[in-house]
Amino acid sequence: MNKEEILAKSREEHKNKDIYEEELIKQGSTIVNGVMVILATVFFVIQVLTGGGINYGLYAIVFCYSMVLSWMKWTKRRQRQSFLLALLYTVCVLLFSIVHIYTLITGNLS
Repeated sequence: MNKEEILAKSREEHKNKDIYEEELIKQGSTIVNGVMVILATVFFVIQVLTGGGINYGLYAIVFCYSMVLSWMKWTKRRQRQSFLLALLYTVCVLLFSIVHIYTLITGNLS
């Protein structure tokens, strides 16, 4: 096999996906999730300390990212751990969303 045949076979196996780029995206998504949690926590604490009440919507958004990622992993791998994690994140998103919406409707910000 020559170099061109090997490259063609590799592209066919990986469906023209750049493995290095996929690894960067994987690492980046982990970092993004951490930054989102830190930023949401900073906003949450500042809002509570300044008397602005508690904003559960921030955490609903943060957990939404992990929820979608977990459901995507489960649909591809069908692993029990991925399913349980996706379910846990879904429950968190639903609870934080419900509490946030309830707080907005009732006007009880504390």
